[in-house]
Order: sequence, then structure tokens, then C-alpha cells
Amino acid sequence: MEVKKHALAGVVEVFPRIFSDARGAFFEPFNAQRFVEEAGIDENWIQDNHSISSKGVLRGLHFQRPPYAQAKLVRVANGRSLDVIVDIRRNSPTYGQHLKVILDAERFNLLYVPVGFAHGFLALEDNNVFLYKCSNYYHPASEGGLHWNDPALGIDWGITAPNVSAKDDILPRLADLDSPF
Repeated sequence: MEVKKHALAGVVEVFPRIFSDARGAFFEPFNAQRFVEEAGIDENWIQDNHSISSKGVLRGLHFQRPPYAQAKLVRVANGRSLDVIVDIRRNSPTYGQHLKVILDAERFNLLYVPVGFAHGFLALEDNNVFLYKCSNYYHPASEGGLHWNDPALGIDWGITAPNVSAKDDILPRLADLDSPF
């Protein structure tokens, strides 16, 4: 596997080795031992999530507060997504900064999102299948988030009117966030 470390501390993009021939392709999207040894990712993944979105659907930016905070390992199984994470670790030198990565089913890339980041994505194609492993269980009372279009974050989603849930459209701005991290 190829491992790419990003400027936001702890964030890693993984490109698995693909075995292709005339019949199709095979790859390992996850192998705990290889992730520890080659990418430095050592999480106890306990929940898998799967979402399907139409082109233009924006989900996020979400996180869960401790003690239910989650690291995530995300990828796209069909289509492409603009994946965005925001560092909300109070003492981090990159607090409030974001990273954008295109997750693409044809490239098979994965993004590791450590605890302390808000996460969201925009479906760039119809029938976008988004998969993620979580290091903790979903706990509704621990939900948190940031508004996707907060000017302080400066995220260029490449779209002016995404399809956003009513719940996501009322999330707070970074200036109003009392980060639990």
C-alpha cells in the first residue's frame, strides 16, 4: 500500500495495492496489521457505516463528543466524493484548518480521520456509495458539528447550493464552537 501523510497532524491517505487483470480487480481495503505497520493507524474499528447519496448531497461537517468521539476510515465504493475534514483540536497549530481529498471508487483511496476532526463530504456523482469504519459507537446525544458553509473555514465545495439536511444546515459556526477536543 502507498501511504500519504497530510499537513494536518495524524491525517493519512491510503492507496491499497490493486491486482487487476482482464477479469476485473481485487484489493484489500483494510488489513489491521498492514495499517499499523505501514500507515501507523492502530484503531479498534467497531462500527461500519454505509451511505448512498445523489449528486450534490452534502453531509456534514460532523463529529462526536467524548467519550463517544470517533476516528474514521472513509472511502467511496461507487462514484466520487469531495471529502472534507476540519481540525477542531483546541491546542493544535492547525486548529480551524481544513483538508479536502477526492475519494474515488476507481482509485480505491481511503482517508484516515483521527479523533478531533469534523468530517463531511459532497457526493460528486449519483449513486455515490460512501463507506466508513468508526472507532466508537454512534451516540445521538454526543453529536456535534460545524456549518458546512462557515466563511471562517473557507471551504470551497465547488457548489453554491448543495442538498443539505435541515439538521446540518443549522450547525454552529467555528466561532461558536466550544470544542471538546
